[in-house]
This record gives sequence, C-alpha cells and structure tokens, in this order.
Amino acid sequence: MNRETGKLILYSNLGENSILANISAIYDDWKNGFDKNKITERVYREIKRLLDLGTEFGFDKNLWQNYLTYILMTNENSFTLTAERAGVKEGTVNILAKKDFKIFKNLFNFDFMPLEKDLDIDCFSLITNYKAIAKRENVYNRNVSEKVRELSEKIDGAKDETEIFDIMTEYYKNFGVGIFGINKAFRIKKENGKVEFLAVNNADKIKLDDLVGYEIQKKQLRENTEAFVFGGGGNNALLYGDSGTGKSSSVKALINEYSDYGLRMIEIYKYQFRDLSEVIAKIKNRNYKFIIYIDDLSFEDDEVEYKFLKAVIEGGVETKPDNILIYATSNRRHLIKETWNDRNDTQFDGEVHRSDTVEEKLSLSSRFGVLINYSNPSRAEYYNIVEGIAKRYPQIKMSKEELLEEAKQWEVRHNGISGRMAQQFINYIAAKSNINEKNI
Repeated sequence: MNRETGKLILYSNLGENSILANISAIYDDWKNGFDKNKITERVYREIKRLLDLGTEFGFDKNLWQNYLTYILMTNENSFTLTAERAGVKEGTVNILAKKDFKIFKNLFNFDFMPLEKDLDIDCFSLITNYKAIAKRENVYNRNVSEKVRELSEKIDGAKDETEIFDIMTEYYKNFGVGIFGINKAFRIKKENGKVEFLAVNNADKIKLDDLVGYEIQKKQLRENTEAFVFGGGGNNALLYGDSGTGKSSSVKALINEYSDYGLRMIEIYKYQFRDLSEVIAKIKNRNYKFIIYIDDLSFEDDEVEYKFLKAVIEGGVETKPDNILIYATSNRRHLIKETWNDRNDTQFDGEVHRSDTVEEKLSLSSRFGVLINYSNPSRAEYYNIVEGIAKRYPQIKMSKEELLEEAKQWEVRHNGISGRMAQQFINYIAAKSNINEKNI
C-alpha cells in the first residue's frame, strides 16, 4: 500500500498522522515481518479513528471508500483550487491528477483480506460493509454525509482514472474543495498564531419566509444579498433596532437560502476584529461569496476595536475583495455609545478636539451601504406575528380570540412585545397543548 500512497503527487499532502498514511505504514511493516501484536494494536487505533470520523460525518456502507472520498473532497492543492476557481483547463497538471486518481481507484478496491487472515482480525471487512446506527441530524453534518456518500458511489462505479477525473472536476466546479466545499457556516479561532475556520454543523435551519412580519426589511436584505451572490454587487449591511425583532435570525436565514449558490457565512466576535485582515486574506481568492457576520455589534467609549473593522470596510492599499461583504446587527444605530461629555469639544482631562474622535466613531455606521431598521412591532403587528407563528403548530387548537387573549396576558406578565416575545409565547402555548393532549 505504501508503494501506492508514496506515488501520490498532487494529493501527497495528507499529513503525517493521517489515517491513510498510518494504514499504509502499518501494511508495509506487516509485509516486512514486524511483531503481529503491535501491528494489530496499530490497526485497531486507526480503525477507531475511522469510526470516529464516520460518526462525525455520517459515513455509511463502505467507510474506507467514504474516507478516501472525503480526502478527495477536502484536499486543497494546486489542481483542486484551480478546478474550483476556473474549472478544467488544458495543462500538464491534468495528467498528474489522473495518475493520482488511478492510485485512489486502486486504494478504493484494496484487498485487506491477506492482512486480516494473518492477524486473525475482521475489522476491515466490517468497515467496508458497515451499517451506521440511526442518529439525530444534529449529531452529524448531514450536508457532508450526503455529498460523501453520493460521490463515493460514483467513484466506486467509475471504470478508470479518466472517469474519476471527470467526476471530481465537476464536483470541484460545483461545490469547491476543502472545508468551504462541504460546509456553509463557520466560526474562527486562532491556533499557534494562525486563524483556523471551524465549521458550524448545528446551524439554525430558519429561512426568511419563516420570519413573520418585517416584509420590507426582509425584501431589502434579500435584494442586497442577491445582488451580491448573483450580480457581483451588494453593499455591507447593518441591521439595527430593538432587541428580539429578528435581526440575527434574518441574517442567519440567508445561508439557508443561498448556500447552494456559493454563499458562505463566517461569524466573528468583537475580540477577533484584529484577525479580520488574516480572515480576508484566506478567503479572498476562493470561488465563493462570503458574508462576514457580526452579531450584536456595539462599542463602549474606551474600546478601539472599531478601528480594525473600519479599516477593513474602507480598505487600505489593497481594496476589499469583491467576494466578501460584512453584515452586522446592533441595537444601536450609530454602534458606539455617545455621552454628553462626548459633545464637549475641549476637555481639560482629555483630547483637545474631542469631537473629531466622536465623529470618527460615529462615522463607522455610515460605512455600511445598506441600513435596515428593525423596530418593535405595533400591538396589531405583534398579534399578527403571534397568529402567523401559531399556524405552524397544529397542536394549538385555540380560537383566534382565545389565542390573542392569552397573548395579552403574556404581554402583561412579560412586559413588552417583540418577535422574540411572540415566539416564546407560542412555545409556551404549544408545550401546554401537548401536555393537555397527553392528559398529563
């Protein structure tokens, strides 16, 4: 096996501790007569890692082939990145890619039987004919699972490396390569001084039509996003206004609406603004549209993180890439808390021209080309939202009059009206209805 993996060129960057590299080494050591007990221990360690990976991504049937397919889907190299950005182009690299695909085809059909017989094990036979335990969707990434399984079956059915080449280049063109190709929402972390992207596998499945009310706001947001995704335009957007009105839900809904068209979302927090330039550098040349999402954006008087955000929005020597927009939500229209002291142009204990600093702070919101106001609904709008949400819960059998009367009582007890309050009220009524149905 090592003779096969050692010949990989484009896909050779597997990592020193990859399952494939380790199993290849194990196979060679077994051929060379190493201690069988130690070989068996090493085999079981890699099988466990393969099972863990299979559980995480919902592999099924042939875990070995699923794993090899996963490598082909996620390996970023000169060939896969070019195929993602520009599709298939004539060049020597295609010949090299087909050589690698031939190796993967051999690995797909690798015969582990002699190894199993000699070590008196059957783990490879089990994982190549595997039946996964049914799991809740939020336990694994369904999106990855479906793509891996579908692609694995296509590669297994391919007659040669040329057919695999066609299969994979079509995949790279449609879905891309690496973590961005198989996931749609991300957070970031800094590890050893470098920014890493973490896939969000349990993202909310809400869509814009699921949000009752705020039709004008949703229309504005949809139009700007579609201009970005389909037209290469669009502006940075700030959704501001009262809490609980659906600002965050509206932004999160976009990834479910447009991920199939290449939209990806990266959520960052205020303390990570210093890493914004590095984030942008990593995604600017990818064949995706990225929304950098900042929730609950605001700054206190002594905070300077706004400078990093402002620098990114305005651009420096290098202009902001066309495939990136920033969407933020905030309870404050101007993002930064302003006090009466801020309006004094001179202070004995501060800056001589303090108003210049204030103006710099307040100008941040004007850098967003689209401003969308989400204010608390009127009482009539609130009741419409309550009714709209209630229609999605068949267990709620109350008449309109009864429902609104209960909503009034809820409003009095909870002191306020908003979209979030309406959802909380309906959650309570639905749970109460379930209990009544079961006669608990």
